[in-house]
Amino acid sequence: MILEPIRPTILSVQRIPHAHASVLQSYGADPSVHSSLGLVTCDQDDSTYVALDEATKQSPVDVVFARSFYAGAENASGRLSGEILGVIAAAGPTEIDAGLRALIGCLEHDACFYNGDERGEIAIFPHVVSSIGHYLSKESGLPLESSMAYLVAPPMEATIGVDRALKAANVQVAKLFPPPTETNYGAAWLSGELSECEAAASAFAEAVIEIGRNPRQI
Repeated sequence: MILEPIRPTILSVQRIPHAHASVLQSYGADPSVHSSLGLVTCDQDDSTYVALDEATKQSPVDVVFARSFYAGAENASGRLSGEILGVIAAAGPTEIDAGLRALIGCLEHDACFYNGDERGEIAIFPHVVSSIGHYLSKESGLPLESSMAYLVAPPMEATIGVDRALKAANVQVAKLFPPPTETNYGAAWLSGELSECEAAASAFAEAVIEIGRNPRQI
């Protein structure tokens, strides 16, 4: 099974080397610990969540804010808004720069959505994180360095796909996101051994493809 990648577009990357305490606090940072912020917008939210987690693995930064925008990138509020705003905080700009480099590298070379049908009308995210960092560990409740199958698809496809993934592999539910999410998708975070997470992601993708080919089963 070969899926065509849909590469994310990084719309803006900015940093505030010495942020005002009020701005730090408004985004969840602690002025007694953090002095600098790094900000990114992108047209793929889930890819960016994975990339933000990667930043925490490569630099001593904290993800203090990460939120999807309602209805997705096609309904963005502006040219640079995209589908998500992510914010990292650190003690200084050097750490922010290292975190942003890791984030950008992940978006350019790793995390992305894929076309789930021949017409390119179903976008899916059957991503496996081999070793989660501080951000996804905190959000999922899983131990640091756990493997995770990060699965996202439109509502019908996500529901069937997650069910198939759970039946196909020895994985456990860390968190389910029933539709609609902010972008009108559904998602799941599944945990287990790396090979089991990979099997779950494959089963998820196969289910989505099947639905695209045969949407009215009955």
